[in-house]
Amino acid sequence: MAESKARVRVAWEKVLELDELAEGRVKPVTCHHATVCLTHFEGRYAALDNRCPHQGGPLGEGSIENGWLRCPWHGWDYHPTTGKSPGGFDDGVATFPVEVRDDGVYVGFPPEKPHVRTVCDLMAETLTGWGVRWVFGMVGHSNLGLADALRRQEEAGRLGYIGVRHEGAAAFACSAYGKLTARPAACLSIAGPGATNLLTGLWDANVDRAPVLALTGQVDTQVLGPGAFQEVDLQAAFGKVAQWSQTVLHTSRHAELVNLAVKSALLNRGVSHLVFPDEVQNLPAPAGEKAGSPEGRITPHDIAPPADAVERACGMLRGAKRPAIIVGHGARFAMPVILELAEALHAPVITTFKAKGLISDRHSLACGVLGRSGTPIASWFMNESDLLLVFGASFSNHTGITPKKPTIQVDFDPMALARFHEIDLPVWGEIERTARLLREQLGSSRNATDVRGEIAERWKIWRREKERRQKENRGQGVDSASIFAAMTRLVPENAIVCVDVGNNTYSFGRYFECSQQAVLMSGYLGSIGFALPAALGAWAATQEEDPRFHSRPVVSVSGDGGLGQYLAEITTAVKYAMNITHIVLNNSELGKISKEQRAGDWDVWQTSLHNPNFAEYAALCGAYGVRVTEVGGLDQAIADAVAHPGPALVEIVSDAQLV
Repeated sequence: MAESKARVRVAWEKVLELDELAEGRVKPVTCHHATVCLTHFEGRYAALDNRCPHQGGPLGEGSIENGWLRCPWHGWDYHPTTGKSPGGFDDGVATFPVEVRDDGVYVGFPPEKPHVRTVCDLMAETLTGWGVRWVFGMVGHSNLGLADALRRQEEAGRLGYIGVRHEGAAAFACSAYGKLTARPAACLSIAGPGATNLLTGLWDANVDRAPVLALTGQVDTQVLGPGAFQEVDLQAAFGKVAQWSQTVLHTSRHAELVNLAVKSALLNRGVSHLVFPDEVQNLPAPAGEKAGSPEGRITPHDIAPPADAVERACGMLRGAKRPAIIVGHGARFAMPVILELAEALHAPVITTFKAKGLISDRHSLACGVLGRSGTPIASWFMNESDLLLVFGASFSNHTGITPKKPTIQVDFDPMALARFHEIDLPVWGEIERTARLLREQLGSSRNATDVRGEIAERWKIWRREKERRQKENRGQGVDSASIFAAMTRLVPENAIVCVDVGNNTYSFGRYFECSQQAVLMSGYLGSIGFALPAALGAWAATQEEDPRFHSRPVVSVSGDGGLGQYLAEITTAVKYAMNITHIVLNNSELGKISKEQRAGDWDVWQTSLHNPNFAEYAALCGAYGVRVTEVGGLDQAIADAVAHPGPALVEIVSDAQLV
């Protein structure tokens, strides 16, 4: 075999120093895309194909025993220099020419074969053709063909890839990206445990109506069913979390699968899932097959509401003296026209917690957040209203919207209308277009009381109360009112703020005053650990040219319990030089759960946490870290972290009771 190889034009590559490989030892060496098993036996060097022909075992990780090179996986033997099997069997391994020169050992490698476009190349090209710009995930043994196709798109500048430390972080990052931009990013995993690790983040996207693509490896189709290593029925496992799920087969229309996956994610505002069996990933694509794109495949979203519903809504609004507008997360991209309508109606604007930040708290009609994470201003004006006009809100029990007031509900999803109780007037239509029609048809007619003076007075009362709470000190950490007052002063007005769950998040809703910040959270799912992975997704959006997000700073906020879930993702932020500031409130316990135990007449049990010094941990990872133990250190610490041009962490030792 060596002689036949020598007659082929080869490229000689130095693989060893003369004294690098001892007699009787073996070593794998990779040059370009070829890996060989180098052996030193009876004074001779040899280079064998590193892949055992039986199960693909890496021969370079084996050993020479009794004059034979033994495969480390199943113990088959080969001659260390000829690659032949004992007993005359014909299942030997190929060899490569070797030369020992004055400066080292050289191996002659044949010319590399040109890359043949695969079905995964075709599918990756279709992804980027639809505008998918980011993939978050982990490369592993059952997604290598797909990963190589994504690599080619990255090298061509069409795609960005972020390698995370846990697949759950990838799914949360994609969910946050989808909530922020209304466009899908993709999360990548292997079969089995990698795919199941995605599920929590995908459920977050599912229930909060964020478009996401899940790309999961799978075992070979020929061993599906009996229970192969890492085999999981992924379409069953993903169940209702994926509103569209398909396995990529040999006979699939591969570009069309991606067309449908992305289209479904966009139009249905949810999770699409593609399963890639291992051997399918490297199949050659049909010659001349074109990648897909959205051209001619997707409809505009701005569907008008029924004319009679708009007419009835206008009649109700004309008759109201104290109408109030409530906006939910579904109104995220419609706020300019909703604010025009609010100003025409003199209507106070209240947000759900998921919609915090959609109106600046400095706006003369802003009343803050309603519900458990809210302000007394919001609840006051809802209770004083005689009509509620609700855009894109869920009416869940946490939202706090009363069913006792006459209500007009507007939503793009007909199933969201009157989901929990009867509504006086449900209006099905795209939110921005519906708000514009209402504004146009109402014209300048105003019957409502101008409540701006009342709103200003209510804010004065609440701000005095917040100042009073900032003076509380039990000597057991910094109070939450002071922490979020400092953040209100120092978090940049254009920041994207990702928040977690727990007491830290309730306090954020109550005390932090938004100006132009965008706020992202795990809304309906309420999953602990969301904040830091979400910041990875938000940061990706800031690297694009979209002027809504380009170069905006990213700040994430969590408790110590939440940060502990994905603490290793600090290394991801460092690896990719992400400008993220994470603020962690460390009270050494799951404070919200302790509070619930007390409120339910239970003993406080198993909610304490053993934490590292988070600031020192961040520094060990290569980030900037600073620790605050007193109120007086807040401003400088936050200002320095925000100014740091890379990942930074502010650890604040906080009081679990002063929330």
